[in-house]
Amino acid sequence: MVLLSKSKFVSGCQCPKLLWWTVHEPLAEELQPDKVLLDRFDQGRLVGELARERFPGGLLIDLPHHDRDARVAATARTLASGAPAIFEACFEAGGVFLAVDILQRTEAGFTLIEAKSATSVKDDHITDAAIQAWVLAQAGVSVTRVEVMHLNKEYRHPGQGDLFVRTDITEAVLAFLPSVPGRVAEMARMLEGDNPDQPIGAHCFEPRDCAFMPRCWPDDPDHISTLYNNGPKRSVEYMAQGIHSIWDIPKAKKLPPAALRQLRALRENRIIVEPGLAQALIPFEGRLGYLDFETVARAVPVWDGLAPWGQATAQFSYHEEQPDGSYTHVGWLAEGPGDPRRELAERLIEATKHARHIATYSAFEKTRIAELQLLVPDLAVPLGELLGKLADLLPVVRNYVYHPGFKGSFSIKRVLNPLVPELTYNDLVIVDGLVASVEIARLLFVAHKIPIEERDRLRQDLLSYCERDTWAMVRLMGRLRELGSMSSSEQ
Repeated sequence: MVLLSKSKFVSGCQCPKLLWWTVHEPLAEELQPDKVLLDRFDQGRLVGELARERFPGGLLIDLPHHDRDARVAATARTLASGAPAIFEACFEAGGVFLAVDILQRTEAGFTLIEAKSATSVKDDHITDAAIQAWVLAQAGVSVTRVEVMHLNKEYRHPGQGDLFVRTDITEAVLAFLPSVPGRVAEMARMLEGDNPDQPIGAHCFEPRDCAFMPRCWPDDPDHISTLYNNGPKRSVEYMAQGIHSIWDIPKAKKLPPAALRQLRALRENRIIVEPGLAQALIPFEGRLGYLDFETVARAVPVWDGLAPWGQATAQFSYHEEQPDGSYTHVGWLAEGPGDPRRELAERLIEATKHARHIATYSAFEKTRIAELQLLVPDLAVPLGELLGKLADLLPVVRNYVYHPGFKGSFSIKRVLNPLVPELTYNDLVIVDGLVASVEIARLLFVAHKIPIEERDRLRQDLLSYCERDTWAMVRLMGRLRELGSMSSSEQ
């Protein structure tokens, strides 16, 4: 018999197939954590350790994870000792083995506390806490209150407010508890059989994206999920109505212009360029720069003014078109654990001072520069001038161009390959912004743990990735100008 854990129970509540694969294919490629997920685990462990500090006199059940019997026995002894709090208290009952983050003794009984690195209570936190409350009840432990101890989104480093919020979820857990025994029994039966037949639906995305989605969802370029701006919720709503293909959408259905352009491009199997593209590119005329940022975000903020998981700019790439048609490039990446944002702002102002306009792809850079204005008020004026130069290229592509290869997305990587097929990211080590963020954090905060040779390689990999993003905009702009010129000549 397979012992459930709290994470397996949460997975089973989301989807029985997800649980079946997790148990029967634990080495599946989809289940192997990537750098981003491993970093999330590390952040969660740090939050858990800080949460324990709020309970003086608490005792940790610090034994090997594989030795369940010893951990359960140590928990029983610690409970009997009268400790005011127990960390990682372990229990086994009803076919479930689990460890409780924090078990706090009170006059009325015990408060079960889940420590989370999120900034609010999530639906799966209720599920997680409910299975724990049920197991503890089977083990004879009186739980009178259940809480989630999560990060406080109003906290600002250093020390502005409390880092943690303790939210009472007792009522929600009590409402969920009656369903737990039946769910546990059903999961146990399901795991003894073949992979269950479970249709796709909203549960594929809730409470989080399922790692096995590619196994279940059709790889069909015409599937309703590929429609621009559809999203998981709308896709599921369409499928509930029997609409699985974009060609089955009722003609009376009102769609955004980009989605209508997508359908036309697919129907005619060609790129669609709307009249007015050349006009839309006028804000990009003159001496033009191209700007891209990379950021770091830590669960527990380390630099002034940051909230938990607040993003801080730590890298930029800047290409600028020169009067002779050549391009210059400035790449900058923070070094060391100290706050780099003032130096970044100074370097950014200097690098961009000659540009008439500066292209970005989305409003991300605009938001980060506005934050820099508040952080470095003596540079607010030149940063404001920089803000005035920004021009977002994303709406231009979305409003005037569609290629069948976009597959419903206007991310720069999705539009780049169809429009500029000779330029890719395939030669780079880092090809994703989330990975870049994690690697920047590693370079800044744990560089002493990285061999010098690897550190130098990592730094160059990050510089190359960010530079590719701005060069992609350079090439994309060139292609858009060509398309705009062709469209104008056809009018």
